[in-house]
Amino acid sequence: MKRRNYSPNTVKNYLNIIKHFVIWVDVPLEDATHLTISHYIDRLMRNRLAPKTINCHVNCIRQFYHYLRDEGELAIANPVRRNHIQKMSRPLPRHLRDEQVEDFFNVVKGCRDKAMFMLMLRCGLRVEEVANLTMGVIDVNRRTILVEDGKGGKDRIVYMSNDVLQSLLSFLKVRPASKARKIFLSEKGESKGQPISIRGIQRRMERYARKAKIKLSCHHLRHTMATQMLNADADLSTIQDLLGHSNVKTTQRYCRISNLKVQRDYFKAMEVIMQRTVCSQHSP
Repeated sequence: MKRRNYSPNTVKNYLNIIKHFVIWVDVPLEDATHLTISHYIDRLMRNRLAPKTINCHVNCIRQFYHYLRDEGELAIANPVRRNHIQKMSRPLPRHLRDEQVEDFFNVVKGCRDKAMFMLMLRCGLRVEEVANLTMGVIDVNRRTILVEDGKGGKDRIVYMSNDVLQSLLSFLKVRPASKARKIFLSEKGESKGQPISIRGIQRRMERYARKAKIKLSCHHLRHTMATQMLNADADLSTIQDLLGHSNVKTTQRYCRISNLKVQRDYFKAMEVIMQRTVCSQHSP
């Protein structure tokens, strides 16, 4: 995985999945069968893991057995079969209504937290992209942010609206002096003054969501940004570039949520159709 330039976080997650499987399996790895994998999937289901997460585990185990055969040169059969993959539903991305956005930011306290969540809402940044943000990638004059090494190892440029720029500048004015390159720091506990972790940001979100009595996650703010831009008639390709989607099909999913443009086009077209119908009825 390192040779193929996978991110350190992905490598860490894969190793963790393999560790859990190796600890659980009660036979030598080379003796595991498709039934062994089925029983492990049953265990994951009892632990209430989502189908997507289970499929991630299964795929990881499959890759591990490929590794044992190809790199370890072991005469070993891969016990993972195609029918081990769980069928997944494809729920639409969830987004916040305008009044929910207002309710959420009404309970957000502190310049740091407001700036972090505004970057997700207005710039479409992922939580890990916010956690890894450094001063060197921000151009205040051009109002741009260079997102380095985003998902899939891709860089992209995003832009800052007036409100996100003001939120970020307000935080930077009160940010404690630190040698850390990353912008957002922990404010309490043993890690005070150190870069805030991804989980630390997620915990802040969970706290505010409970306070606002809204069910949401950091990713919902990113979904909200995409939906709002779509409803403001932004091109799909523009939204795709800003979000860093490799495939436009991923971006197209937002068209099925709350597309006011489709709604407007429908009623406009219907007015034309009905007018034609009335005219034809009255024509001799």
